[in-house]
Amino acid sequence: MTAPGRAATAPAPRSPATPPLTPQDESRRSRAVLAALVAGVVVAAVVPYESHGVGWPIAAVAVLALVGRVRPGWAALSVLLASVAAFRASGWLFALCLVTGLATASIAVTGGRTARGLLWACVAVPATAARALPWGARSVSARATGGWLRPVALTCAALLVFLPLLVSADEAFADLVLGAVLRSDTPIGVTAVLGAAAGAGVLAAHRLRAVPNTVDAPLAQAPAVARRDWALPVGALVALFTAFVAVQLRTLFGGDRHVQVTADLTYADYARGGFGQLVVVTLLTLGVLGAVSRFASRATARDRLWLRALPGALCALTLVIVASAVHRMWLYQRAYGFTEQRVLALAAELWLGLVCLVVLAAGVRLSAAWLPRAVVATAAGAVLALAAANPDLLVAEANVARYEATGRIDRTYLSTLSADAAPALARLPEELRVCHWSSRSRRWTAWNLAWARWDDEPWGAARCRW
Repeated sequence: MTAPGRAATAPAPRSPATPPLTPQDESRRSRAVLAALVAGVVVAAVVPYESHGVGWPIAAVAVLALVGRVRPGWAALSVLLASVAAFRASGWLFALCLVTGLATASIAVTGGRTARGLLWACVAVPATAARALPWGARSVSARATGGWLRPVALTCAALLVFLPLLVSADEAFADLVLGAVLRSDTPIGVTAVLGAAAGAGVLAAHRLRAVPNTVDAPLAQAPAVARRDWALPVGALVALFTAFVAVQLRTLFGGDRHVQVTADLTYADYARGGFGQLVVVTLLTLGVLGAVSRFASRATARDRLWLRALPGALCALTLVIVASAVHRMWLYQRAYGFTEQRVLALAAELWLGLVCLVVLAAGVRLSAAWLPRAVVATAAGAVLALAAANPDLLVAEANVARYEATGRIDRTYLSTLSADAAPALARLPEELRVCHWSSRSRRWTAWNLAWARWDDEPWGAARCRW
């Protein structure tokens, strides 16, 4: 009863209960949980904890297979990047390939067409791994738990009865079991973390496939900008870049002579200046072209002609500076020696030049829908090309050739290179030979071609005096 003269208060609306799982949802999530458990066990078993080796590509294939439907091109890139672990000994190169491979594997799950969608796709799987845990836990209902509990309990009971009997019956088997369980150097924590990360990633991949992807939705059509509004600033940039290249031809392509005749100019300053110009100009070009591509009017044939001409000229001028920066870095390395960092910087410059070419092609076609995917794919391809080039071996060969020509060598730096450099370093005299690579794990999952060659070839471990 309500008090006289007072309106009855409506009850507060109750929040809707979590909808029950349909049989299809429950089946999908149960399969996802099972796939995650299998992935965790496989990764914990085959990924070598002490170093990288052939276990990494095996784990990559297994995880992608357990995810199910993935985009084959990106999945193949991921497997190729993981395969570097079986061929190269360089730690930094493997880390670079691993990070790139994780990004391409995430794209293989979620896909993406726009720049915004691809940026999200690169991190979607690891970013949603924590949210996938309660999503998968909903499938473990009381009935499902009861169904799993009986076989698990029977399995544990059988092992508890028969394992002690077999251990006590044979000393060799006892040593095997106790060595596997009680070995002090067994990194239980590391393998558990690797397995848990793989399982969470597979679960997140299944969840991302089950929910709609709204990040990659196309944006609303922006109002077109008239030609005079964008052509004037872009034309001014083209004129500025043309004047810069014309005035700086001596600086851009002067090479050794320009460095030698210019006061207070070193190869280090010369190379760093070129690299800074490359980064700034490339970012400027990409930003301007992105804005022009989205907002410029294409209503008439004259609009489309200007849209091809001005941005194309800007890209062409950028390529001139890219070529100059590559030339500067090459002169720098010839003067001061090759290092891994300088080779990586050179590779980055070459990739940025490739991006400019891709942007130029998109401008000619007046179609940029494929451009974001092409940029990401070329980045992954550049990392693969760097791994195929074997940077540690290139660095060692260049430094050994420099020693043979000048007698100068940085033995301290060469001692930091991986076993990839061993074939070139074997050409050095015995007193300069680098033999710092110690023995490594003999687990089959840690097999690596570079280490195998170091162990077996005549120029390898057999020539070193430890």
